[in-house]
Amino acid sequence: MNKKMHKHNVKAMFAAAVAVAVSAAFETEAKVVPATPFADNMVLQRERAVPVWGTADVGEKVTVSFAGQTKATTADATGKWSVSLDPMPASKENRVLRIAGNGNAEEIKNVLVGEVWFASGQSNMECPIWGPNPRYRDAKGAMMTAMTRQPCIRFVKNPRQWAVKPSLGGKATWRDFSPESFKAVYDNSLSAVAFYYALELYGALDVPIGIVDSSWGGTNIDAWTPRSGYEGHPELKDVADYRLREKWHKSMKKWTISAIHQQPTALWNGMVAAWAPMAMRGFIWYQGCHNNPEAPQYCAKMHALYDGWSKEFRNPGLKLYFVQLAPWKTSWFNLQMAQAKFAAEEPNAAIAVTCDVGNSWDIHPNNKGIVARRLALHALKRDYGFNDIIDDSPALKSWKVEGDRVILSFDNASAWYYYNDDRSAPKGFEIAGPDGKFKPAVVVNKSHKGNFAGKELVVKAGGVAQPCAIRYLHSKPWIGSLYSFDSGLPLGPFEIRF
Repeated sequence: MNKKMHKHNVKAMFAAAVAVAVSAAFETEAKVVPATPFADNMVLQRERAVPVWGTADVGEKVTVSFAGQTKATTADATGKWSVSLDPMPASKENRVLRIAGNGNAEEIKNVLVGEVWFASGQSNMECPIWGPNPRYRDAKGAMMTAMTRQPCIRFVKNPRQWAVKPSLGGKATWRDFSPESFKAVYDNSLSAVAFYYALELYGALDVPIGIVDSSWGGTNIDAWTPRSGYEGHPELKDVADYRLREKWHKSMKKWTISAIHQQPTALWNGMVAAWAPMAMRGFIWYQGCHNNPEAPQYCAKMHALYDGWSKEFRNPGLKLYFVQLAPWKTSWFNLQMAQAKFAAEEPNAAIAVTCDVGNSWDIHPNNKGIVARRLALHALKRDYGFNDIIDDSPALKSWKVEGDRVILSFDNASAWYYYNDDRSAPKGFEIAGPDGKFKPAVVVNKSHKGNFAGKELVVKAGGVAQPCAIRYLHSKPWIGSLYSFDSGLPLGPFEIRF
């Protein structure tokens, strides 16, 4: 080959290579990319408009097709696009969600329509259904993950990730409830509370269930709260104004912020933002231990959390069902009061009382099934038409003092029973007189085989002739054993002064 021909061939090869590179770059740039939630085996929310969104080339036409619907839009000046599918009934049929642009199309397979929930919080939510740590897993997890085969329940376990700005990339991995799925995530398995919650809903509703687990142990509520949640909460201005930093220094430690991933909004940005505004029924929440030192602010922070999530998910009716902290070797009383106050103030929220399921030697009680069932009671009653269910623990309605006795009336309890290991009368009541000193008190209702006579509870304390205040489960060991006969739900901690 002469030099002239060789130069010609080299030029031709170079030109071809450039053309291929330019073409590939153009195709990459123009590629339609669905947002994080949209992946094989997912569940879409039934009976409400379903946003589908993602990115594409600026000005590119995008078409979304599913279940006989076709919606089209054009990517905006930033390359973002979004459509909304019309409300759909539940369906166990595995169908294809097709998202097409000018140069490519993605087919998301095995898509169901049912009920979608988000699970979030710190370690008691993260505590897995099964895993290698015997102190940090559900007691029945090995059995449950081996025997549970529910192809219509799908879950996502989000990886731990914090971010200074919303992290909107990545693709979810949806798995079904099967032994193979749980073996695949053994070292980082689904939350036990989320597992049992999804299982309870599926058993009651018989529709597909999608559950997204985004939790991280030892984290504060501020890290999970989007910036928009602080709007309208001037009492939290200091938190709202906190500037996130990418590198940690011990001088940044403030309030309950003691690590880089605990900075306000850091976990919302890293582990939740990519899912908004996915259509879902609501979220379940188990958190509070880390914020115990600042209990007086916790009710406002719960409001900020809820307000932010409902705004970002564009769902003013978003439900929030959450767990009141269970007993441990320290007192949660003030934070429990803040949790109860928030539940009373927010109509779309409800609290699961767990004063009877904790223990003194482990902050992570391993019976997560009862916790999830109490959360599920709220959903069944408030969202799914199970009107005969009593989903709330007894709530103090009124009281009166007769001599040295305090007579208490409650909602959600027409009769009472007590249940504990030694069959003793329930402990935990205290009454104070004019001197403000609380003394142990007892329920004096007549009892038979663990059942108390009467709807009201009559309580008295030796040595207190003139009651001025009463409280329940304020003092160690903080364990409740008094239940509503109507629902089987425990009476939770409270305090009143006359």
